[in-house]
Amino acid sequence: MTDGTGVAAGGPPREVHDPPDAPVPSRLPLWRTGRFVRAWGAQGVSELGDRVSELALPLVAVTFLDASATEVALLTAVVWLPNVLALLVGSWVDRQHRKRRLLVLADVVRAAVVVTVPVAALLGVLGLAHLFAVAVLLGAWSTFFRSAWNPFFVALVHRSQYVEATSLFSATRSGSFVAGPAVGGGLVQLLTAPVALLVDGLSFLASALLLRTVDVTEPAPDPDDGTSLRRRLAEGVGFLLRDPYLAPLLRCVTWVNFFTMVVFSLTVVFASRDLGLPAGTIGLAMGVGAVGGLVGAAVTSRTITRLGVGRTLAVGALLFTAPLAAMPLAQGGQLGKAVVLGAVECVSAFGVMLFDIPANAVKTVVIPDAVRARVSGAFTTVNYGVRPLGAASGGLLAGLVGTGPAIVVGGLGGVLCLVWIVRSPVLRLRTIEDLPVPAAPPRRLRRP
Repeated sequence: MTDGTGVAAGGPPREVHDPPDAPVPSRLPLWRTGRFVRAWGAQGVSELGDRVSELALPLVAVTFLDASATEVALLTAVVWLPNVLALLVGSWVDRQHRKRRLLVLADVVRAAVVVTVPVAALLGVLGLAHLFAVAVLLGAWSTFFRSAWNPFFVALVHRSQYVEATSLFSATRSGSFVAGPAVGGGLVQLLTAPVALLVDGLSFLASALLLRTVDVTEPAPDPDDGTSLRRRLAEGVGFLLRDPYLAPLLRCVTWVNFFTMVVFSLTVVFASRDLGLPAGTIGLAMGVGAVGGLVGAAVTSRTITRLGVGRTLAVGALLFTAPLAAMPLAQGGQLGKAVVLGAVECVSAFGVMLFDIPANAVKTVVIPDAVRARVSGAFTTVNYGVRPLGAASGGLLAGLVGTGPAIVVGGLGGVLCLVWIVRSPVLRLRTIEDLPVPAAPPRRLRRP
């Protein structure tokens, strides 16, 4: 009898054999292998641009269009709204052979979309409706990108190097949180918020050019056996909800995303209006605070070795969420407020790495290649699909009780995510090697 993952109940994991087209494990560290470095560089430059736009886009609404806190929160919600279609997108991506081409296309389209903001501002026709349209399109093409990235990642890196690769990608992401807000805040003050968005457009183009040079052997999708789209979607959702690791992990990260989006949708408005900090100071405080993410990415592997995968994830969830409730404690002059904002960001960013790295590694290992994009899509539909609800709830709550109290609710509410994994096998998981690579879910025979 098995527990649904291919592991005999009460017994050791089954022996895992790599498929014939699996990437060969490198004898060198990944940061010294050419094709990984190019993919890593593409991710790094794109993340840097994203951090600039994450600060600049709401500042366009706040400073350029005088939007309210609720409108800014809804703008954040709209960015994540297309993720509710991630399951459909993932099922379609599963049938495509060239995932790398989809990544390049998504980068090029996103570059074109974001550049329309400074152009419209220059022509004097930029309005809030335009920003909402840009947010929707960015969210939609980012959904395509994320759906194609996971299968591309599996073709790029051998299973034995998942944690190493995830740590490197996470370190780059953390570095973007250090440099991005500082660069973005400076650009906003020097050039105005709309013009600062040009940096994000250029970063998408640079990412596309680098990804074009990454040579990977992508496994061909399974031959089309006539299975309907509805059946393929059901396979993805069914596998996700039955798997003893993915199901509790999904509940945990979804809970985290809802409540942290309550906070993140209000952070820029709170720092700008409630704390009275200028754009440059906000960006600098967030950038300094993001150093915690770099430290977290650097120590996560050692922390996993000492605590185990599950306990590291749980500690990360606590450190990610709880400090956010302290943000409204910022008082005094601009320096004191900036220090509190930076400290909150630092501890929370450290926790993000301890949470994200093991969670992503577990998810990558337990999903079979044959249904990888659709299961990942189902995961994203729920996990990211709840983000617009969290952001919108943050805006509505801020309108009722004020921005500061709404942030406190978001931070403390996020801590309760631990309830979902306390009694699950996720918390007891020691190493990634303890996880099997499960077989694809069986298909039902079609009637003739």
